[in-house]
Amino acid sequence: MNMLAVFWGTLRDILPIVAIIFGFQYLVIRKPVKRFLKVAIGFFMVWVGLSFFLIGLEQALFPMGELMASQLTHPDFLPAMTEGAQRHWSDYYWVYIFAFTIGASTTIAEPSLIAVSIKAGEISGGTINPFTLRLAVALGMAFGITLGAWRIVMGLPLQWFVLGAYCLVIVQTLRSPKSIIPLAFDSGGVTTSTITVPIIAALGLGLASSIPGRSALMDGFGMIALACLFPIITVMGYAQIARWRSNRPSKIQPLSGTSVTKPHQGDTHAL
Repeated sequence: MNMLAVFWGTLRDILPIVAIIFGFQYLVIRKPVKRFLKVAIGFFMVWVGLSFFLIGLEQALFPMGELMASQLTHPDFLPAMTEGAQRHWSDYYWVYIFAFTIGASTTIAEPSLIAVSIKAGEISGGTINPFTLRLAVALGMAFGITLGAWRIVMGLPLQWFVLGAYCLVIVQTLRSPKSIIPLAFDSGGVTTSTITVPIIAALGLGLASSIPGRSALMDGFGMIALACLFPIITVMGYAQIARWRSNRPSKIQPLSGTSVTKPHQGDTHAL
């Protein structure tokens, strides 16, 4: 990869953003930019950082994702089978394990999700645990990527998976606490960001290219769509479980003249 071409291409992508921001600042708001030098240095760091990030994607994440998919689906790695027999979807169990673990780990480390979870904890006054929220999102992401890998192995059409997931999201939206619904939908969006998207895309394309009878164009894409939907489902599911536990009657009978508070009441107030 030509580094100069990447730096020039990134600069061309950033310049319209800079022109719009400074154009509104000077032509619409008609006020000078506060701490202009600091802002200019920040834009320079963004330009350099994005350029190196794109270079890293091409040299590391994309090749490693495709390499892992090809190695996990190689005939020498898969279980032996009799001559003339067709492979069963369960023969690719290492693919599913890898998809689940890589989906969960990359989501936990996703900077966008960390920022959203911290803000949710601050606004809720500490009743929403940021790490618990990240775990719920990571579980949904891992399940979505695993389901996407299984879909590629089976060669099933994507639209039925997306339709079924959206139906489940609609049902959960009608039954979940209203305060958690916007956070759940935002959690589904922030998961597909700088770290997760390159790895998911590389895994899907590599998997579709390695399995006989699959098309990289028709089957390799679509995993990101499932990765966006299932974190919404798990976050709203976490809210529904927390509300159910808080509304569950206590088995301990209160003594005379005393009162017993319901467990997990803080979770209900947060949700």
